[in-house]
Amino acid sequence: MIVSQYVYFALSSKRVSAAEITARLGIEPDEIVVRGSRSASPARPARHRWKITCRKPGLTVDEQINRIMDRLFDHAKRIGELAVELDEIDGEPGASMLQVVRVFEHPDGEEEYLASPVEGLEKLAGQHQLLGWHVDARVLEFLRLTRAELDVDEYAYG
Repeated sequence: MIVSQYVYFALSSKRVSAAEITARLGIEPDEIVVRGSRSASPARPARHRWKITCRKPGLTVDEQINRIMDRLFDHAKRIGELAVELDEIDGEPGASMLQVVRVFEHPDGEEEYLASPVEGLEKLAGQHQLLGWHVDARVLEFLRLTRAELDVDEYAYG
């Protein structure tokens, strides 16, 4: 099996731009999305989005999440306050999101490593080193403080 995966934390809004979110937080995003940049009617994407991402290959999902936590945890309370404001401005919840995206059999993904880490033990196929992940107490606290939802998308390529 081949696996491609990345993680991002996002603040999004129908009315508040990523530039305004950046100005309010004082944190430069890794990526931004502009509402309506692909289609004006209906607006696609449907929301402006400010994103901190980890696309580093070779890391498990929890390692990717921890890279984001290392960058944002100290700002979690302020992010949560802004998320509440964005929800109020938009009149709906969902401004804050931790997103995991995994694509199986993607040609740019990582092959399963079949060598055994311990001499004399056999590693069986189907035990891909990137499968399986967990959310620890620090991540749960970040999600609470930032009022973030956790969304996991998994796709088969093609």
